[in-house]
Amino acid sequence: MFAGALGALVAVSLAHEAVYAVGPVAQEIFRQPAEDVPEWLPVPNPTKSFWIDSPDANPLASEGSSGSLTTDADVCIIGSGMTGISTAYHLSELLADSSNDPLSAVVLEARDFCSGATGRNGGHLTPRAFMKFSTYAELYGEHEALSSLAIEHHTSNGIVNIVKSAGLELAVDLVEGGHVDVFFDEESEIEARADYKAAHDAGADLQDVQWMDKEDMLSKFGTANSGVRISAHNLWPLKFVSGIYNITKLKRGKLSLHLHTRTPVTSMSALDSQPAGLHSRRWNLTTPRGSVACSYVVHATNAYAGHLLPHMRGSKGIVPTRGQIIAIRANASADELTKVSWSGNPGTEYWFPRPLNATEGEKPLVILGGGRVHAPGHERFVIDDSTVSPVVGEFLRGFLPDVFPGKFDKAREPEMEWTGIMGYTSQGDPFVGPVGEDYDGQYISAGFTGHGMPRAFACGEAVAQMIVANLTGQTWTAPAWLPQRYLTWNRP
Repeated sequence: MFAGALGALVAVSLAHEAVYAVGPVAQEIFRQPAEDVPEWLPVPNPTKSFWIDSPDANPLASEGSSGSLTTDADVCIIGSGMTGISTAYHLSELLADSSNDPLSAVVLEARDFCSGATGRNGGHLTPRAFMKFSTYAELYGEHEALSSLAIEHHTSNGIVNIVKSAGLELAVDLVEGGHVDVFFDEESEIEARADYKAAHDAGADLQDVQWMDKEDMLSKFGTANSGVRISAHNLWPLKFVSGIYNITKLKRGKLSLHLHTRTPVTSMSALDSQPAGLHSRRWNLTTPRGSVACSYVVHATNAYAGHLLPHMRGSKGIVPTRGQIIAIRANASADELTKVSWSGNPGTEYWFPRPLNATEGEKPLVILGGGRVHAPGHERFVIDDSTVSPVVGEFLRGFLPDVFPGKFDKAREPEMEWTGIMGYTSQGDPFVGPVGEDYDGQYISAGFTGHGMPRAFACGEAVAQMIVANLTGQTWTAPAWLPQRYLTWNRP
């Protein structure tokens, strides 16, 4: 179905799609053998992330790491990031008004709560408006190209609606400032305008798109490059995931939810066949603290999926790829920087100014990521987020002062610098659905290729729908917003 797509479309950023590598570049990214990864579990001593390690940011960090282990559950979710907790949240929502018997679910996390890519990303919630629409349409058809936009808007709208309905705007630092893609060369703008036309002709809703020439950009933002502005948000990802976990945990419904952090799943094995039924257990998950028997398993482990699923290693599966981010204090005021988030084209950089708090003064902290194309091997097949790349760090320190003269100081050191491990796939899209015929009752939602914030939440929703349909003996129908190529049975 996707012949020739291998390596044709690969996202190259952490938690925000700044640009896609096409053709030979993408093929080069995926030709390195998986044997170069010595260990597939998260390292125990990761770098300190602004989102995770700011004071009081992660009250669930060690939740369930001591005491009794939950040894039996209907559903075991491996991974406590956006995908895993979204799956639990949507299971609870789907079961709320059903006639199903109550279910039990347990979330198992190798390190602290939400300490993977969701706790280490750029904080952008930017649904794509039209970028790379022509490429998607050429590879997969116009309908799939439109679905590629639809899932991102479904995700973004869903997250924002939950935040607002639960009154979490201040708790998660939700900012609606819009997003600007800045063009550093004429070719990038020409390509973007062609994508805009193709998306417009296909019927995409583009009414919020605002093209800005160099004069507009210079007067409004202080950078002498043209750009295009769209609607978007940014937020504190970990705090959002904490919020929906608490909503799910405290909800009096048909899902009982338990969390065990610092409890890596080291292996899994099939249990002897038991009589069919809701509470029959098919799988045994082994951890250093004991074993958990369950009927359904959800792999929400992104870059680490290859640890328990060896067939997901290598170029046809999920390739761990390290991204790097700094938190740097600006010279300019919050009014001068505005609330806009940014990505650079044709580079891989993405940034936004954090909201000020009462103790910070008037100069915002800016979260900036990217630059890994300057590191040897583009940081692919790197699964160690306990260190940073000096080469990438040097590039990031000089980036904003060059783009916004006078608003950043090249001599200023970041207040924090960290890395995170992304899961890349050859076609740039996640695997969503049943793991395979040898893994009855197991599902995966992983491989977001550095673009998880506007997709992972919805993919967790899709997996929850599949599980509930299986439990009730119904046929699952893919929602209109889910691209068909994401589904595991449609992958090459």
